[in-house]
Amino acid sequence: MKSAITSAALILGLSATVALAEGNLNIYNWGEYTSPELIEKFSKTYNVHVTLTDFDSNDTALAKVRQGSSGYDIVVPSQSFIPTYIEAGLLAETNPGQMENAKNLEERWRDPAFDPGRKYSVPWLWYTSGISVNTSVFKGDINSWKVILDPPDELKGKINIVPEMNDIMFAAIKFEGGTWCTGDKALLTKVRDRLVEAKKSWLSIDYSGIQRMASGDVSASLDWSGSALKRRTENHNIAYGLPREGFTFGSDNAVVLKDAPNLENAKLFQNFVMAPENAALNSAYAKYGSAIIGAEKFYPDNMKDAPELVIPADMESKGELLTLCDPKITQLYSRIWQDVQK
Repeated sequence: MKSAITSAALILGLSATVALAEGNLNIYNWGEYTSPELIEKFSKTYNVHVTLTDFDSNDTALAKVRQGSSGYDIVVPSQSFIPTYIEAGLLAETNPGQMENAKNLEERWRDPAFDPGRKYSVPWLWYTSGISVNTSVFKGDINSWKVILDPPDELKGKINIVPEMNDIMFAAIKFEGGTWCTGDKALLTKVRDRLVEAKKSWLSIDYSGIQRMASGDVSASLDWSGSALKRRTENHNIAYGLPREGFTFGSDNAVVLKDAPNLENAKLFQNFVMAPENAALNSAYAKYGSAIIGAEKFYPDNMKDAPELVIPADMESKGELLTLCDPKITQLYSRIWQDVQK
C-alpha cells in the first residue's frame, strides 16, 4: 500500500499523522471537463483507482444524487446549485477552506456567498457566459445579446443555443432591460416573445452545437469562456463576446456527497486539486480559468493571455454571479423555456 504524508490536522480534521490512502474514488462530473493527466497523477500519488462518470447538466446531476446511494464520492455542480445541495443535506462538511492547499485560493473565490468559509466545496474551474461568433461570417459588434436574440441576416439559421435555461433566460431578461430573478409579468411577456421569435433564426438548441462552430456549420452560439477558447484553437476566426447588457460568471465546484463510500479519498482529492500545478492540468485540458493562485504559471502557451479568460476592467461591473431564483420565479422561467423549446 502506498502512503502519503499530509497535514492531517488541516486536511482531514485528524491528528497530524501519516494518512494512508488506497482503494477507490468515484467522480461525477461534466463531460470533457476532467484532465486524464490529473486523474492519473492522483491515482499514482495515492494508489487510488478513480472512476469517472459524465453528466450533461446540473439538473441531471442533482436528480441522480437526490435518489441516494449513487455510489459517487465527488460531484462537480455549478455554484448556483450548491445551496440546494447544502439545504437538502446531500453534502459532507469536509471543510476544504481549512485544508493545507486552501492557501492557494484566489481571494474572490476564498469565501463565496454560495459556500461561506468553503465548508463543502473547492473551485474546479471558473467561467463567464457570452457569445462565440465566427467573425468570417459576421463582422459586426459581438458584445451584445442582440447577436443571438435579434440576429443579423448573415447569422440567421446558423445559431446554436446551449440548452441551459438559466443562461438563456438571463440573456433575454438583460436584453429586455430587466434584472435577474425578476417576476415582472409584463417584462417576462417580452422575454417570452423575444425568445420565441429569436428561435426562428436558430439552427439548434444543443450542447454539441458548440462543437460544430469549428467546422463552420454553426456561426454563433451562446457559449462559455473556456468552450469559446477551445473553439478558437480549432478555428482562429472564432471570437468571444461579453454582452454589455450583462453577463454571468461563476464556477463549478468539487463537493463530497454525504453518503460517499470513499470519504477520506474524496477529502484527499479536494486538497489535491487546490495545488497550482494540479489545477493547471484541468485548465489546460478544458481551457477554462483556474481559481488557484499560481496555476497560470503552468498553463500551455495557447492559454497564456487568452482574452476569453479575462474580464476587461470596463466590463467587470456588467458581470453577475449566477444564482438560482426563488422556486416560484424559477417555475415562471421554466414555463417560458418550455414554450421556446416546443
